[in-house]
Amino acid sequence: MKFSENWLRTWVNPDLSSEALGHVLTMAGLEVEALEPVAPAFSNVVVGEVLEVVKHPNADRLNVCQVNVGEAAPLNIVCGAANVAVGVKVPCARIGAVLPGDFVIKQAKVRNVESFGMLCSEKELGLADESEGLWLLPDDAPVGKTLREYLELDDKLFTLKLTPNRSDCSGMVGIAREVAALTGSELKPLDIRTQPVTLSEQLPVSIADAFGCPLYCGRLVRGVNAAAVTPDWMLRRLERSGLRGISAVVDITNYVMLEMGQPMHAFDVAKLSGGITVRSASKGEELTLLNEQNVKLDEEVMVIADDARVLALAGIMGGQGSGVDTATRDVFLESAFFHPDAIAGRARRFGLATDSSFRFERGVDFAATRQAMERATQLLVEICGGSAGPISEVCGQLPSRTPIALRRSRVARVLGIALDNQQIAALFKRLQFDFTANGDDFRVTPPSFRFDLSIEADLIEELARLHGYDHIPAQAPEAAFTVLPYSELQRPLSQIRNLLVARDYQEIVSYAFLDAQVERELCGNEHPVTLQNPIASNLAVMRSSLIGGLVGALRFNLNRKQSRVRLFEVGACFAKVDDEYVQTQRLSGLSYGDAQSEQWGVSARPVDFFDAKADVQALFPPQVLRFVAATHPALHPGRSAQIYCGDQVIGWLGELHPHWQQQYDIPRACLWFELDLDALTRSRVPMMSEIAKFLPVRRDLAVVVDEAVTAQTLLDAMQQCSAPYVTELALFDVYRGKGVEQGKKSLAFRVLLQDTHKTLSESEIEPSIAQLVEALQKSGAQLRM
Repeated sequence: MKFSENWLRTWVNPDLSSEALGHVLTMAGLEVEALEPVAPAFSNVVVGEVLEVVKHPNADRLNVCQVNVGEAAPLNIVCGAANVAVGVKVPCARIGAVLPGDFVIKQAKVRNVESFGMLCSEKELGLADESEGLWLLPDDAPVGKTLREYLELDDKLFTLKLTPNRSDCSGMVGIAREVAALTGSELKPLDIRTQPVTLSEQLPVSIADAFGCPLYCGRLVRGVNAAAVTPDWMLRRLERSGLRGISAVVDITNYVMLEMGQPMHAFDVAKLSGGITVRSASKGEELTLLNEQNVKLDEEVMVIADDARVLALAGIMGGQGSGVDTATRDVFLESAFFHPDAIAGRARRFGLATDSSFRFERGVDFAATRQAMERATQLLVEICGGSAGPISEVCGQLPSRTPIALRRSRVARVLGIALDNQQIAALFKRLQFDFTANGDDFRVTPPSFRFDLSIEADLIEELARLHGYDHIPAQAPEAAFTVLPYSELQRPLSQIRNLLVARDYQEIVSYAFLDAQVERELCGNEHPVTLQNPIASNLAVMRSSLIGGLVGALRFNLNRKQSRVRLFEVGACFAKVDDEYVQTQRLSGLSYGDAQSEQWGVSARPVDFFDAKADVQALFPPQVLRFVAATHPALHPGRSAQIYCGDQVIGWLGELHPHWQQQYDIPRACLWFELDLDALTRSRVPMMSEIAKFLPVRRDLAVVVDEAVTAQTLLDAMQQCSAPYVTELALFDVYRGKGVEQGKKSLAFRVLLQDTHKTLSESEIEPSIAQLVEALQKSGAQLRM
């Protein structure tokens, strides 16, 4: 919204500078995006009248002029402009004048003829980029008056960045009302005189879409002079608001829109057939708009039509076939309230953004619809003449103004300041809100021009704006410091993150959305949780695993020449189980490249399954994990395993499948693991045990088993037999070769036995070893001799 400060001050004139007024508006939520002067700085330029023009005696293209500037004697000025003539009124820069660019006017001789000033063009005054000849002023321009005063060039232009909720400030009346409320200054009401009805004729008006147009006012005005000249004061205000002058009738409707915030339209009655109907368009109907754009309509678009055709897009733009021109003699004025929901988005469908749609989409003051009609009629009759008929009004169900309850205690709680009842009542009066008070409770009825007030918080915001955000003290919050409860059964996530960072991993955060193809390929999920309104086609489903984001981040790093990558992520994964959506928290990691950073102390080797396994085990001490071979859609079938903690499956570990490695353009093998966060953060309460004073006894057991038998199977068998005194069982050697049959392998286990109260004897050790051997033999192992 762009407007002239001088225009605003005809409504309300606070004792504030332009800059201070801009600050007040900005702090109240009406951001002043720009504050700029109407004209560049220049001085001592007055209105001059050319009394005499004679050819310069020494130059063919120059003239010697006698110019009246309101003094006793005219000035002698040499001028080379082609359009200089006797009787014209032009800007005259007197001696001592300073023009834009610090150009000082001095007395000078031009080809031996004295010149006591300069006649100016718009370009020389900085008011136009190009100009042809002198700037010819109106015939009624007062001679001798300074140009800045005559044309109000000391004016400034405000540009407001209106938020969608403040449609009430899309007209001067709303801005003036806001300034009066903010500053406490007097608001001068607009002088709207009801026009005498001198014409009995009316055009019939009907509304077929009562929701989209609950109020329509129309008026017939005959005998207008559409070729009349728009007054300079009106043109000046239009141009300084960003609108160009078109014709007197159109300029009047635009002026009322800027003045009152009510868009209007004028139809040429000679181009109408029958009455006016507000209805939905029929599919296939077409309309050529005032901008010469041809649009095809459908049932979702509301139109203004007569008995024969569509005349205009309701609330957006008129049609070319019914617009007024200089030959128009009879005019039908339209002032209506269109429901915001019926206009919103319709202009954008046709690539339009008009001043009318901007206002109707946000809501206009339906209580001022008839007033705007009276104002437009008043200006039309004054400028163009004519006889006005009665207003044709069709009114349906207008938006209700539901009272809002406000509690003073709630105001104090939200704003942090105590406003008494008198202060609250005074602020509401300045806002022109109707309200009733009952002790500390208020019931406020929003005015018709405020569509943004519906709940208590809206009223509290209004009080804060008027009281002034600058006047609300900044108070440091106060709270009692208490130690939060900490459970020893739960490890903090920060500790786990730190463990991974210490092992050279870096944390990433990726989208919880994935391409459906990635989810299908890497997770084998044919029925992912799909989004109804995805932000992009490649982010259409919710992830069921974190692997997709990690692989994407790996490719991002590889494209930037990173040869060694360690990444991890903590995040939510989503699935649908038995028609219910399930969300689980997981931690996932990915490693690529060499096992160690490049250095001289260790030979370079690629990271492998056991490096990733060591990283996983480092997250779970003192718990013992089991890794059981299994297949996963994303992993190499011979290099992948499920991770068990006790009897519970808590995750996956393995090398990315060579097929996906090739498809995702990953040059070398990478390792991936994923763990349930609940299992990872679960912890045991430490238990004290007595430190043995006696040395442990070691026994080694070497057995031969089939290749298909895993070491973990034998370890589990020995653990389950619960042999006395056994404190540790561990595999320390695997052998295949000479002395061992084909298809078999030799496994060697270390067994530690210890008693905290005495040194063990052979008679106590042997039964325990015998139990272990028996357990091994039951699992298909034979002692190696």
